Amino acid sequence: MTSDQTIAAIRADASYQKACDTMRAEHDRTVADIITLTEIPSPPFGEEKRAAAYLEMLRAHGLEEVGQDEVGNVFGLRRGFGNGDVIVVAAHLDTVFPPGTDVRVRREGTKLFAPGVGDDTRSLAVNLGFLRAMDAAGIRTRHDILFVGDVGEEGLGDLRGIRHLFAKHPLRERIRGFFTVDSPEVDRIVTGGIGSRRYRVAFRGPGGHSFAAFGLVNPMYAMADAARALAAIEVPRDPVTTHCVSVVGGGTSINAIPEVVTMEVDLRSASEAELARLDRAFLAGVDAAVAAENKAREGTITAELTRVGDRPAGHTANGSPIARLAAAAVAAEGYTPSFEWSSTDANIPMSLGIPALRIGSGGAGGRAHSLEEWIDVEIESSLRGMRASLATILAVAEMELG
Repeated sequence: MTSDQTIAAIRADASYQKACDTMRAEHDRTVADIITLTEIPSPPFGEEKRAAAYLEMLRAHGLEEVGQDEVGNVFGLRRGFGNGDVIVVAAHLDTVFPPGTDVRVRREGTKLFAPGVGDDTRSLAVNLGFLRAMDAAGIRTRHDILFVGDVGEEGLGDLRGIRHLFAKHPLRERIRGFFTVDSPEVDRIVTGGIGSRRYRVAFRGPGGHSFAAFGLVNPMYAMADAARALAAIEVPRDPVTTHCVSVVGGGTSINAIPEVVTMEVDLRSASEAELARLDRAFLAGVDAAVAAENKAREGTITAELTRVGDRPAGHTANGSPIARLAAAAVAAEGYTPSFEWSSTDANIPMSLGIPALRIGSGGAGGRAHSLEEWIDVEIESSLRGMRASLATILAVAEMELG
């Protein structure tokens, strides 16, 4: 069958229709799960409390092999009837917000406002909704489905949860497909993984009085030269490649040559080769800036580089079976699907050659990564998106048709 025919057959199946009816009947419970999970703080490297709660939710949903790994991921297996091949359905537990952020949910009509409510807490609850719907409808799939709540997707988490899953999970060799359900947008199917390398660079020198020690090397001047060198690097538009000096700091007083200044740098590309080229050019720029400052003034400064992020680039071909099935499922609900590039948990399996996509949790949302983040849980829009993503998952997991 073609992708369109496969999705049409799933949508026409009585068990899928019963699953959709269950998601409708369970809508209020899904919303309640969103609120419950959102109000459990899950800052970067502090996902423990939310992970514990989600682990119990997975266990209550009757999955097998429910557990938690060394880095904090929680997971459970819904067994299929085939040879043990596995499809992963993941959503990330962490948010970008630091400890102490007020994560109480404010409701206005069908809109929920709270930091992290859409990215990615809604997806955690929606995946539970998928489980309830599949079980109530008695849906069977050829492939096992491993449901995962993973840590470390955001920022300096550097995809550590999914990286660990593919390095250490007992079922890793059986994984044949991967979905990260991440943020509401269903029409935007992410098939491309933007790679990134991130550095923290500390420029160090002897320091001194701004007047009395004038003529001594100044780490700030070297840092400025290194930043300007990065700004001057030309990068291609295709494959899309970018660079940014994003955070700077250091110094002790307006009348003191600083001893230490730091900058944080974000390098990105859709191409591993271009990312490597940009990386080399950036490092050469730092070396040149240090050498120039040491030559221009007395004394010696050094640059200490720490790589704080390394996300591999990858791509699931737009014409691959998993991408065609996702596009067909999205189009069947009346959306106009598009294939896009982003940086998500799917980067890891993409880089390993495993078919992987980012799909949406349904509904609408906005202001992600801000304190005014919101989602709309209006039932029809929410269910429309959930139906599209569930049909995608079932098609790839090879649902048994009646």
